[in-house]
Amino acid sequence: MSIINSITNLFNATVGRNQDFEQLIAAKDITRVLSLLDSHQLEAEEAMKEYDPKTHLIMERKDKVLKDLKGQRKGTLTRWKLPVGYPVYINEISLVFLFGQPVKWKQKSEGADAGFQAYTDLLKKMHFNSKIRQCKRLAGSETESAMLFRVYRNKKNEPDCQIRVLARSKGDEIYTRWDVYENLITFAWGHYSKDVAGKTTYHLDIFTDETIYHCQRGTFGWEVEEEDNPIGKIPVIYFKQKKEWDGVEELINREEYVASRRADTNDYFSDPYLVLKAALLKSMPDKDVENKTLIANDNVEDVSKMASFLTWDGQNESKKDELEWLRHHILTKTFTPDIDWSQFKGMSQMSGKALKQMMLLADIKATKHKENYDELLDRTASLVISIMANVLYITKSEYKLDELECDHDYQEPFGEDIAETIKNINEAIDGGTMSEESGIEQNPLIKDKVQEKERIRKQKEEAAQEQRNIFASTQKKEDVFGGAE
Repeated sequence: MSIINSITNLFNATVGRNQDFEQLIAAKDITRVLSLLDSHQLEAEEAMKEYDPKTHLIMERKDKVLKDLKGQRKGTLTRWKLPVGYPVYINEISLVFLFGQPVKWKQKSEGADAGFQAYTDLLKKMHFNSKIRQCKRLAGSETESAMLFRVYRNKKNEPDCQIRVLARSKGDEIYTRWDVYENLITFAWGHYSKDVAGKTTYHLDIFTDETIYHCQRGTFGWEVEEEDNPIGKIPVIYFKQKKEWDGVEELINREEYVASRRADTNDYFSDPYLVLKAALLKSMPDKDVENKTLIANDNVEDVSKMASFLTWDGQNESKKDELEWLRHHILTKTFTPDIDWSQFKGMSQMSGKALKQMMLLADIKATKHKENYDELLDRTASLVISIMANVLYITKSEYKLDELECDHDYQEPFGEDIAETIKNINEAIDGGTMSEESGIEQNPLIKDKVQEKERIRKQKEEAAQEQRNIFASTQKKEDVFGGAE
């Protein structure tokens, strides 16, 4: 009974929260509605600061104030501030190994070839591949982003769909609400826009499975317009992850500090130091002056005898070792390969398998990311099919959208070894472990899978008809000769 009671209480609590949400919407109390939603804007803004080299902690390093012997300020010595773009590098490597090549879609259902072709055509028209790369890059650098599918009527007054990428760096505010089973039940998008008069207004669009609420903040409260959601699903794919350089922030700060201090030291000691006999001099050169002048007493005949040069033989090895240690751990702890192009010198063509072995760390990280992105891609397929069935192609019964099911595969970031792939496909078909239709879908040389299947079908029909004609002709000759006898 305790389990049943727990489930009942959980259900009642969820229903209660939904009622509160709907009541607040009806009362146009959008400010309190926002309090029910989750927001990660502060987290995103902090990640954005770390991502941009211009806002790294090292940039706050102050210049040194120079004073004379009397303690009077005589100038400022600029100190080096050397930010390193590790977050950008780490994020881009992660992106390339996940979506460097477009997602490969395949049909799980049977008899819905026309619908599957329409599905892939729609994704191409909406520039899905570039949009998902943008979302992954933004999620890796800001911890969250979203892909909003907007349905509308185009200039031909036909239903159409486009994708907009949402992120904090683009001025968007993202809010979410989840049930206890981690299902997205509400998504809100806050943004500012200007009207023709130049007045800026804050808008909040709230999406649920059934309804879309268009809210606008006015001088005396909120204006709310409500419309039915024709798709039947929240038209959003929400990307949430840790920043790609999570866990190595202090290592990056330390490397930038050590490198900046070393640059200052290099400036200070790079020029030779003068060792002088003070009794022979009228004045010493200022150490901060670039073109130094040495003034000797009048009775000195050979200036070379009164001075010698002291030079710096080399930098501190411990600093060099520390910088190498920091770089090693920054990259390895974020599963990022250290790509040194000198490794590739003298190499001829390298197979994709060999490159994959060299980039093992990035491949491990991509495999880890797939745990989350598999679910997002499955939801993308479900959402796009709903958009097609409920908005775009309502009259296209031949598409069989109610039967259409799509799956996906990731492609190798450096491309496939086509010869090896085709060989494996042919061996699988000959061995009976793969159907000819699956072989067509996985063949990298075939661009239009549906058209290729139709061509092969016709080719087989023609071959079969030719065999029937040959058999009929042979049978006719046998009948003729048999009758003559």
